[in-house]
Amino acid sequence: MNLEIFKKYNKPGPRYTSYPPATFFKSGFTVEEYIEQIVRSNEDEPQNLSFYVHIPFCPRLCHFCGCNTGVSQKEDVIRRYVDAIIKEIKTVSNYIDPSRKVSQIHWGGGTPNSINLDYVEEIMAPFSERYEFLDDAEIAMECHPGYLDYTDIDRLANAGFNRISLGVQDFDPKILKLVNRAPSQHPVNELVAYMRKKNFRGINLDLIYGLPGQTPESFEESVKQAIAVSPDRLATFSYAHVPWVKAAQKILEKHGLPGPDEKLKMFNNGHNLLTEAGYVAIGMDHYAKADDDLSLALRNKNLHRNFQGYATRKTTGQVYGFGSSSISQLWGSYIQNVKTYPAYIETIEKQGLAPTNAYVLQPEEQITREVITEIMCNGEMDFEQVGARFNKTAHQVKEIVQFAPEKLQEFMEDQLVAVNGDKVEVFREGFFIVRNIAMAFDPLLKTTEGMYSKTI
Repeated sequence: MNLEIFKKYNKPGPRYTSYPPATFFKSGFTVEEYIEQIVRSNEDEPQNLSFYVHIPFCPRLCHFCGCNTGVSQKEDVIRRYVDAIIKEIKTVSNYIDPSRKVSQIHWGGGTPNSINLDYVEEIMAPFSERYEFLDDAEIAMECHPGYLDYTDIDRLANAGFNRISLGVQDFDPKILKLVNRAPSQHPVNELVAYMRKKNFRGINLDLIYGLPGQTPESFEESVKQAIAVSPDRLATFSYAHVPWVKAAQKILEKHGLPGPDEKLKMFNNGHNLLTEAGYVAIGMDHYAKADDDLSLALRNKNLHRNFQGYATRKTTGQVYGFGSSSISQLWGSYIQNVKTYPAYIETIEKQGLAPTNAYVLQPEEQITREVITEIMCNGEMDFEQVGARFNKTAHQVKEIVQFAPEKLQEFMEDQLVAVNGDKVEVFREGFFIVRNIAMAFDPLLKTTEGMYSKTI
């Protein structure tokens, strides 16, 4: 890959995990407005239900973390938080059509596997009591391997989980120490082998590049170790240094951060190693084995994504989020809960729901979201096909996204994109700056200093 191309396009821009991005959310959303959106979602597609559970506690804080989390609290605080989530699940369930089926449950944080697994089982209970699950529903948890034991894997399997994502981040204990992250409690390859015995599928490892102490050579070694583990999926995330959002990240500056050239080499080396090992590049930073559901979805142009990551069109449902800072990602709106867990607990105890920031999409924005999703996920977008989904012509879709061929001219000159009539195709190398390409279809885009991380 041409590293000069990466340098050229390494500019601030949205990640487009939602459209419009979360920077457009507005405060002051009421419980009544939230209920109205839940009820309305029953008439929208997709009909499948996707639930997200946020656990905002960690045994200790990693200095690179950009998540809404805090150091683990006393048992009585965690107990109240669990009770609040259960109350919120039951409240939301009162307004969801019970005939709708669950296709996905995702636990994130924080460190979900750091709390007592009795609590996990309690939170899962109202889901199984109130809803029917699809046969191939994905029930996933993001786990910190530093706090994961074999007996925990047993209990997660018994609670219905069938997928685990391990936040390894780096295999070098010296680098983990610099960023205040605990190393894996057991050899990662043995944890993954045991998960397979328990019939877990889509097992994922997360790595981060751009951390203090990392070099292109050291990160290459981590990728090699990850390949040796042979997970079904693997993500290599670029560390986003946003100390104006997360003040704790300033600590990392004392150790020194790899420069842009070093980060690009880390990305390039990792990509080459993974694709040579048979992994298929999924979107910007994910990889999957050729027979994995994500690879098959990409091949069939049925890949999708939400705040929880990449998914197939079949698995993706409208997302209903539970817990502090969680975001419900419905067809017509995004609703975020209050961010701090003390305020979340108090609000749920009083009124059963805790919305704060939200955005209700206009019909034109739903169309723009579809265009950007196709670009970001599948690397192909046909204005005519998108228009057909919304009873619009290709010309009308182009007007909505304010499409002009000159917006893609630079990408075409660099052989990253091709435009053929109403069709836009992103070439393989273009996928690595796909956020930049998506920006050309965003009529709301305005970038200001400090609003977004760089695209690579």
